[in-house]
Amino acid sequence: MNFLAHIYLSGENDLIKIGNFMADGIRGKQFEHFPEDVQKGILLHRFIDTYTDSHDTFRQSTKRLHEKYHHYSGVIVDIMYDHFLAKNWEKYSDEKLDHFINRFYRSLHENYPILTEKTQNLMPTMIRENWLWSYQTIDGIQYILTQMDRRSKNQSKMQFASQELKEFYPEFEREFDLFFKDVQAQSKQKLLSL
Repeated sequence: MNFLAHIYLSGENDLIKIGNFMADGIRGKQFEHFPEDVQKGILLHRFIDTYTDSHDTFRQSTKRLHEKYHHYSGVIVDIMYDHFLAKNWEKYSDEKLDHFINRFYRSLHENYPILTEKTQNLMPTMIRENWLWSYQTIDGIQYILTQMDRRSKNQSKMQFASQELKEFYPEFEREFDLFFKDVQAQSKQKLLSL
């Protein structure tokens, strides 16, 4: 799962959302100096990643890409799945997507001092280019994949993956729907246990 799904799966607590959002850059027990709800978000993120990587439906999606993109196929599917969440947002939330996104951006500003340096550096570009909103369109996904490919010095070839998204669009969307029902239920259970 990528940014939008991680934030959505965090429930209504802003600090859990922030922890879940910035968890990738926090290794081992480094999370222990954050406020308790941020810690919960980090632990939830780790749970979601582990659950996602072992889920049969997610793996089915990655297999379609593996020959061409190798170990980057999981990252690509994470981004594709965020596309389907954004595109079909009204199926998953009564709150409008733009309102959800703007509330999250506002909470990042309000909690700036507790953000990791990596998150503080990422935040201006993410908000200015409105990445979360751009996930709704294939062009938006294409832009995100191109930016990620640049970070890999164009080794990943991710910028070309929108071709597979278009070619296998119904298959990826069907797999997302199946997977997301499961990850929603599992994330709710995990949140209750944290």
